[in-house]
Parts: sequence; C-alpha cells; structure tokens
Amino acid sequence: MASPPRTPRKLQKRRSTPIQPTDPPQKGRADPDSPSKALLQAGGSSSFAVVAGEDGLEPLPEDSFTSPTAHLSVQVESQTDMFKCMVRLLYLRQQQLQNRWADEDSAEGILLKTGNGNYISQPRELAEACGGFSEQMRKLNVKVAMTVKTPVIQTFLATYKPPYVPYTQDQRISILDSIEEVCQAHRHHYAVFVRSTGLLVVWDEDAVEITDRAIRIEKHLVDLVWAMSSEQERDIHTIESAEPPREDATASVVTAQPLPATPAEAETGAPEAPRQTLLWQALVVGCGGCLTVFCLSIGWRNLAVEIKIDHSWTRLLLVVASPLQLWLGWFFFMTVVTTIAQLVGPVKQVFQNSKFYSAVPTKRLRDNLPHVTIQCPVYMESLDSVISSTVASVNKAISTYELQGGSASIFINDDGMQLLPEEEARRRVQFYEDNNIGWVARPKHAPNGNADGQGVFIRAGKFKKASNMNYCLSVSNRVEDKMAEVERTPTWTQEDEDRLYTSAFEAIVKEDQGRSWGAGNIRMGDFILLIDSDTRVPEDCLLDAVSELTATPEVAIIQFSSGVLNVTTSFFERAITFFTNLVYTSIRFAVACGDVAPFVGHNAMLRWSALQDVSYIDVDGTEKYWAENTVSEDFDMSLRLQSLGYIIRYSAYYGDGFKEGVSLTVYDELIRWEKYAYGCAELLFHPFHKWPLHGPVTPLFRRFITSPISWMGKLTMMSYMGTYFAIGSAWALTLLNYFLLGWFNGYLDKDYAESFNMYFGLVIVFQGAGTVSVAVLRYRTENRSLFKCLVENMTWMLVLAVFLGGISLHVSGALLFYLFGIDKSWGATAKEANTDTSFFREIPVIIRKFKFTFIYCILSVAMMMVLAGIGPLGKLVPDFWRIKSFIAIFPQGIMIVMHFFLPLVLNPGLMLFTF
Repeated sequence: MASPPRTPRKLQKRRSTPIQPTDPPQKGRADPDSPSKALLQAGGSSSFAVVAGEDGLEPLPEDSFTSPTAHLSVQVESQTDMFKCMVRLLYLRQQQLQNRWADEDSAEGILLKTGNGNYISQPRELAEACGGFSEQMRKLNVKVAMTVKTPVIQTFLATYKPPYVPYTQDQRISILDSIEEVCQAHRHHYAVFVRSTGLLVVWDEDAVEITDRAIRIEKHLVDLVWAMSSEQERDIHTIESAEPPREDATASVVTAQPLPATPAEAETGAPEAPRQTLLWQALVVGCGGCLTVFCLSIGWRNLAVEIKIDHSWTRLLLVVASPLQLWLGWFFFMTVVTTIAQLVGPVKQVFQNSKFYSAVPTKRLRDNLPHVTIQCPVYMESLDSVISSTVASVNKAISTYELQGGSASIFINDDGMQLLPEEEARRRVQFYEDNNIGWVARPKHAPNGNADGQGVFIRAGKFKKASNMNYCLSVSNRVEDKMAEVERTPTWTQEDEDRLYTSAFEAIVKEDQGRSWGAGNIRMGDFILLIDSDTRVPEDCLLDAVSELTATPEVAIIQFSSGVLNVTTSFFERAITFFTNLVYTSIRFAVACGDVAPFVGHNAMLRWSALQDVSYIDVDGTEKYWAENTVSEDFDMSLRLQSLGYIIRYSAYYGDGFKEGVSLTVYDELIRWEKYAYGCAELLFHPFHKWPLHGPVTPLFRRFITSPISWMGKLTMMSYMGTYFAIGSAWALTLLNYFLLGWFNGYLDKDYAESFNMYFGLVIVFQGAGTVSVAVLRYRTENRSLFKCLVENMTWMLVLAVFLGGISLHVSGALLFYLFGIDKSWGATAKEANTDTSFFREIPVIIRKFKFTFIYCILSVAMMMVLAGIGPLGKLVPDFWRIKSFIAIFPQGIMIVMHFFLPLVLNPGLMLFTF
C-alpha cells in the first residue's frame, strides 16, 4: 500500500511543557465550568459523602463541576464503600497514635478520600485546623494523607537548614516553610517536610501502604543523621553551609532539588562523544549472503552440467527463480552463520555501548531535567485487571523521577471510552481523575453518521492504534496552538500558565461540540515514553533514558529490551513467553554486533521534536505523526526518522525490567502473525490491481532502499520480511512437491530441491543447532546454567514446532487478502485471561475460526488416501498415477498434521477438559 501523501509542515515547534512542569491543573482547582472536568458530574450538581456523629468523622465537600458530557455521572458512595473507608480511617488513626506520630488531643491526623472530591478526616478537627492541611491535600487530589510529628522530625527540622533531605539514590524530599505551600508539591513525591510546624506530611495511592512509607522515611532520617555524625570531619552544619542547587525564577517552591554534580559529572548533559560502529553483524550478513549464493550456485552448476550433456538450453529458465530463492532463503542461511557466531564468536560487545546499542547507562543529568509524557493507548481493556496495574507501575516510575528533580505526566489515548457502557465509562473517568491522568477519547466509528447524516467520523486504519494516537496528539497540539496565541509577560507565573491551559482546553472541547472527551494534563513533554495498556516499567527508568537522549541529539528513539508479563499459568502463554524471550535475546545479540536497532511500537522513549520533524499533512488536511494506512506504523515511523538522519538505539541496561503482555490464546497469536505478514506485504508490494499503473513495488519500499540506512540493515530487514512469504508459501509448495515427486520422481531436474530435504534442513538448523546456540549464548552473556538453558529450550521445542508448522495457511491468507485487495482488519488482542470457558464452549469457537483449515486438512487426507490406492475410490486410480513414495507423502503429511492439531493441542481451554 502506498504511503499517505505527505506535506512537511514547516512550523515552529510547539512548546512541549509548561514553564515549570508541576502537576497539571486538577479538577478541584480549575474553573467550575471547565470542560477539562469532562464526564465528572451530571447536571452540575454536587455530591457529598455525609458522615458525621460521635465517631469524629467529618466530610469535606467537593467543588461543583459541570461537563459537556454530563450524562456520565459520579454517584454518591454506597453504604458498603463508606463503611470500608470509615474502618480503614479509624485503623490508620489507631496506628498513628500507637506510633506516637500525633497526640490524641491534637489536630494532626489522617485524611481519606471516599469518592470524587469527598474526604473524611480523623480527628474531626482536622478539617478546619492544622493550617489548612485538608484543603491542601484536596487540591493535590491525594487518596490518603497523614501527618507525622515526632521529636526526631522536630529536632531535625529545627537544626537542618537546606530545602531538601537526601533520600535514596538521586532522590530528594523537599522541605517547605509552611503548610500552605503543600498544594504546590509534586503529587508523586508522596511526602514533604514542613519546617514551621515540625511535620512530615505523607500521602499515598493506597491506604494500606501509607504507614510503611512514613516508617521508611523516619528511619531513613535517623540513619542519615547517624551516618553524618559518625564521621569526625562532617556534621549536619557542613551540609547546611553547602550551596543548594539553583532554582529557576518561576519554579515552584517545592520542586525536588537535584543532587549537586561531582567534578567527574560536571559535563554531564553535554553531547556525548560519537560511539563506535561495530561490523560484526555486517560480517554475519555478508557470510550469510555468500552461503546463500554458494548453495544457489550448486544448482546452477547442475544446470550447466545437464546443458553440457543434452544441450537443452530451456533449463536456463529455472534461473529466473533465483532472485526469489535468494530472498526467501537468505534468512535461513543467516541463521546458520548466526548460530556459529553465538557458539564461538565474540560476546564482549554485548556488555559495551555502541552506535545502535546501549549496555551501560549514560551519566545522569543532575539539573534541568526535562518533562516526560507517558503516552498509553488503550481500548476496551479491563480497568481493574489491566489498566490500573499499568498505571500503578507507571506511578512508581513517575514518583522516582520527580524525587530526582524531574517531572512527568500520564497521557492516555482512550479509544474505548465512548464505546463503553455508561457505568464503565464513568469508572474510567473517576480512575483517571484519582490518578491525575490526562486523557482524550475520540468518537466511535460512524462512517455514515446518524439518521440525519450528522456526526460522521471515521476511525482510519486497519489497526486503529495509529489513528487513535494521531487524534489525541492533534487535540494536544490544538491546545498548544491556542495557548501560543497569548503572549507571556515578564511576570508570568505558573498559576497564570495553569489558568491559560484550562481555558485553552475548554475552548478546544467547545469547538469539537462534544466529539472530543478529555481532562487532565495532555501537554506533551520533551520526551515520550510510549507504552501499551499491559506494560510494567522499572521504578527508576526515566532519568537514564532522558539523560541519554539529551546527550545524544541524533537519537530519536530508545527501544528498551523487554521481558514478559505473565497473567496466567497456561502452557501456551508460557510457550509464547519462551519464544518472545528467545526473540529478544536474538535481537540484543544482533544489535550489539552492529545491526540497526528495531522499533517495536511500545516500551520506547521517543524524542517529541523528532516526531514533529517527520510529521506530515495528510489528504484530509490534518497533521499526522503515525501512518494510518499501514498496520506497521512503527516501521514507517522508524524509516521516516532514519531517512532524516536520526538513529534508533536499543537499550539493554534495564534487562527484563520493562515487561509486556503476550498472546494468551492461540487465536490471538495467529492474529499477531497475520498482522505482521499483512504489514510486510503492504510495505513491499502494491495489491495486484495496482500493478498495471503503479508497478509492484510500493513508494515506501523504494524510500527504504534509497534511505541512508546501511545496506547491512536493509538486507537484514528484507530477509526478515522474506520469512513471512516463505512461511505463507510453505503449504502450497509442499502440496506441489507432493504431486511432482509422486508422479515425476526421477524425471525432475537436478536443480530441484525436495521438500523432504528442506524439512530436515530446517529441523537441524532451527530445532537442533538453534536450540544449542541460544543456550550457549545465554550461558556466555547472562551467566545462566548451560544445562538449565538446554532443558528449557528442549521443553518448548515440540510446542513451537507444532505452532510454526501450522501457521502457513493463516499467514498465506493474510498475504493473499492484501495482494487481492480484500479488506481485512484486526482489533486489539486480549490482555486478560478468559476464565469463563470449558471444553464444550471451545469446540464451537475452534470450528468457527478454523473451519477452512479443517476442510483443507480433511480433503487433503482423503486425496492422499485415494492417490495411495486406499479404499474403493483408490482402487480406481491407475498404478501409474498412484503416489506411494515416502519422500512425497511425509512433508505433506507433516503439514496436514501440524495444521489440524494446532488449534486442538495448543488450546489450554480445550486441554483442561472442563465442562
């Protein structure tokens, strides 16, 4: 498929972050009629969690919100939920008193959120006392907050003068002068000290964890003081006299203070020296190419000998197939050479940095840390079991980065919000509000509009992720453009910036007349961490990535190596987990050897300015970043970036810290392979009906060939894409081989390679040598037991053999659908296990999804039986036309068996045999 017409946009880059990247304007702080409060309150009415009486619990009323989408309402908490909150609050108060963090007759206490802006407090005086503590926490929109006042903290704050306390690693906890400043703190700091009152204020996302957080901080404080006093030449006053890091004039008073740079790190953040370009992978590709040509030349030699004998020059027509053989066979021979390299080649490069590979983090930035936006497209995934767990993981990373001096925000591109039932949509909105998440949701797919022809909206693309992200980025950009119309004065403050943002967001939502839903901070940072809805990230992953991108401006994307997030214990998910880890091991080794780094579309840090450089104006007149007319939007983005001189870098220094979900069922895994095959086809070829006017090759592939990417990288990518065509053609070539060897064995040209020989070649290289070489590589590079690696590889060998041997028809279908111009689309794969299944429920699903496969297998078996002379019909077949040769029957039989049993033996729901 041709690439979309692109008109480069020559505009000044948009402002990527606020003046000071503090937390976004929250719904309790913005104007009452702000559309950024979308979906939060019906009809502008207020809801109250009224709890009062002798128990000392007292509510805090919420602000009144209105919304252009007021049909989604936040209801008053149920009695059960309120009872749970009351019990938890009383228990926390009991722990607070037991730890002597507050006096029973004092106003210090605990605040717990029960719903949308509703809080209950203990003691009841906390609502009005403690210097406005309750109001400050409400503005921060925290879930639970606690005051901690001990002699240790009071003594420390009375003596210690710097505006921060060193915490773990590069992290700092701010010290404020008064309680009134708490509302300006970064929400993900989860703690601040207040000097005037001698308090430690702690908050958390989970009421169960807040006590442990307070204990850890107080213990750290004691350990810090003890460590300083144990050194004769250092005491607390030496730190007091140290010059604290400078703050920007417009910075919030509670911005986390970065650690002062050591002399060795004084130049951290400066452009990094050019890295070495390794040529090991180029050697592997070259040797693979030589081996491929050598094997082809054996066939050419046979042709020359035959022509010499019988002078039949028509045999030269077989040479026409050589380019196709070269393309389809290159990956196989590259695997042969790679296997040798993994067994006996050098591995030092796996532990060193190079042009396209990072094994060791860059020196960390110490000040002026950029704002990071965590962008996460979601669809119809479960809020409780999928999205909330991902957000919890991301919140920990944000907390770490903000304590290190940076700022970050979550931007969810919700493609399912306007499709969900009202109650589920309301729950999502509340969840986003509770976690300070910025989000945008676009309208549902309505190509014909409503009954009046109004409300037409098209969700473009066969795989909707790209158009979803484009739409949400467009809303963000329109907000930035609206804000750019206002001139900032020299006295401009962060509060002015927040008010401007709120009004700009309101204006954009009103312009869209209810089509766009959204709320929170949707402004883009300097860098974007792109994740999926089922991702887990390391707690300390942002600082290293932004440091590397800041030091290397030529890098557009850092693709992180990933592990697997398992959500079930099924044998199929564990098999795909093994296969996915195998793929990432191979990628790490190849890129470490000098191969071009891949971009897989998630678990990657992107440079926002680079994405703006490759944006284009589509035929509909809108600015686009991600290609919507291809299922391989990640490859298209990678190609456009590298065509402009940017590079993609593969990072392995987090190991398996980043985790991604894998296919939970054989259905989803087949869809994934079909999607990849379809994407490769549309990258290479036009559909057949376009060949007369446009030729077979797409402009995207021509741009790829003429791009500045090294030829080594181009050959590797083309060999990879050739594997899908090789797999897709396997069933047809095996069937053809059955007839050729069955009827014409002995009459075929010597150049012909039998499927039987090729089958055993594949088994020896992939199942045999590949199993050993990967085990040896992991032993050499990951310090793992060689024996355990071999056992693990052999454990899943049969499962993968059945799967890879049974996907040819499905991959072929995807390729043919594209080449014949037949429309095909895919939805999102399942992110959570379907436990509501049984043997008899799976049988109809299997028959429906694999009916054509079963028909082909049954007809093939019947045909083979008849041609073998079995049965009444077989007796009618003349002996000359019967096929009984083992070398003809075996490959076809293996192909049929693998395809037939694929949905049966690899289906965990079926294998459970539950009723």
